[in-house]
Amino acid sequence: MRIDFHRSFDKQYKNLSIKQKKQFTGRLAVLTIDKTNTILNNHPLKSKYLGYRSINITGDVRAIFIEHAADHLEFVYIGKHAQLYD
Repeated sequence: MRIDFHRSFDKQYKNLSIKQKKQFTGRLAVLTIDKTNTILNNHPLKSKYLGYRSINITGDVRAIFIEHAADHLEFVYIGKHAQLYD
């Protein structure tokens, strides 16, 4: 599976704690094996993020990505729920 990271994702990722970065790495590993794993809460988004998908990283941190193809994902944003969806 090809995973790309948008520069906006990279900027936001730098601001995460070490613990949150490790949690993202773990969720990414799960996602590459099983996109439908319930721990991810992988779901399509609406409104301004129409066409994007989101997964849970922690109780409050989400990662937003575009699925270009079944084997190509691009992560665009990561952050707390309130930061991303306000």
